[in-house]
Amino acid sequence: MQTYVVLLRGINVSGQKKIIMADLRKMLEQSNFQEVETYIQSGNIVLKSNEKDNVKVASKIKSAIAETFGFDIFVLAKKYDELKDIFDANPFTDPIDIENKKVYFALLENSPQSEIVAEFNKIEFVNEQFSIKNNCVYLNYTNGAGKAKLTNNLIERKLKVAATSRNYRTMVKLLEMSAKTSH
Repeated sequence: MQTYVVLLRGINVSGQKKIIMADLRKMLEQSNFQEVETYIQSGNIVLKSNEKDNVKVASKIKSAIAETFGFDIFVLAKKYDELKDIFDANPFTDPIDIENKKVYFALLENSPQSEIVAEFNKIEFVNEQFSIKNNCVYLNYTNGAGKAKLTNNLIERKLKVAATSRNYRTMVKLLEMSAKTSH
């Protein structure tokens, strides 16, 4: 059994695409996933599967959500070790920024093309820092995420790859949850 952290993009945000977490857990259990846990109402899941391929896990969940709830959403599945590597590579480690909820991770479905990354790296955002590595755009929003120009939508558009963002605390919690079941 492989432990996965599954991230859904765009559910339970601003009144659209509402999914009750209990219903989501039930659907996932009916789809033969085990030890399904959700964290907060925005599509963070830790589960176990016999499947060894991230893309197949994400695809199965995406299809089940479309069939059960009628939503076509982006689903990203990462093994514990992959998510831990992404987290550990975060260059924004200032405790004050972390405490003040300024550090975010935009997790990418695939590695963007190097030419596109090179162009993206030329862009400057006032009061916003970023670094791209490990299929992640690491973000530090000096003035907070609410006023940020470097949004998930902009990242997707510029890098031409699907993404979903999580804050530092959510990443810590998901790693804690998945560490319990991955060993």
